[in-house]
Amino acid sequence: MTTTPRTAIVTGAARGIGAATALRLAADGHAVAVIDLDEEACAATVDQITAAGGRAIAVGVDVSQADQVEAGVARIADELGAPTILVNNAGIIRDNLLFKMTQDDWDAVMNVHLRGAFLMTKAVQAHMTAEKFGRIVNLSSTSALGNRGQANYSAAKAGMQGFTKTLAIELGKFGVTANAIAPGFIQTDMTAATAERVGVSFEDFLAHAAKAIPVQRVGQPEDIAATVSFLTSDEAGFVSGQVIYVAGGPKD
Repeated sequence: MTTTPRTAIVTGAARGIGAATALRLAADGHAVAVIDLDEEACAATVDQITAAGGRAIAVGVDVSQADQVEAGVARIADELGAPTILVNNAGIIRDNLLFKMTQDDWDAVMNVHLRGAFLMTKAVQAHMTAEKFGRIVNLSSTSALGNRGQANYSAAKAGMQGFTKTLAIELGKFGVTANAIAPGFIQTDMTAATAERVGVSFEDFLAHAAKAIPVQRVGQPEDIAATVSFLTSDEAGFVSGQVIYVAGGPKD
């Protein structure tokens, strides 16, 4: 696969899917800005990249705050070069049934997922259009199809798909592609938190989930990172506006 070294930004990259994606993009030869709410929490990801001979910096940004996003992107451009790869991965869950869900639960999820992706993309697209090259990958979820106890998260992840398709239409003429990845069940801290919420052990939760997946296993963060690697490559220039379900089987 052909990959020209570029500057990549991965949000929510202190752990889980974000960390695996940052490591994979660094292995692909890109300089990587590791963004998370807590800059110190990014240290482990950055250390792994630099220990392997890559270039990376940790950047503390609340992606829902425009001033922090603009300052963070400016710092990245100054220290690593113009960012032309953006992976909008930052996300939180505030699960509850609708009648128990608070306005704060709703707003918090919308602000991180949708507002965060909007602000990050708006800040980075200026560098992409100037360079006449860009790769945007937004993290959606199979929950976009609906999931009990996740009215906020499902709505946000469905919104990411519409956002992605619109970006593809608007930015295509500048050499920028935009795609979404919708993971199925991935073994992360977030799914561990879900197991705790429903009151079962994580091991039982994983085993039960695997039985319902055609490939008979749960996903790993590296499964998503591999898909990001392709979508951000030079050779993926004719793939845009797509939602790719990485879920171990088909989804409706």
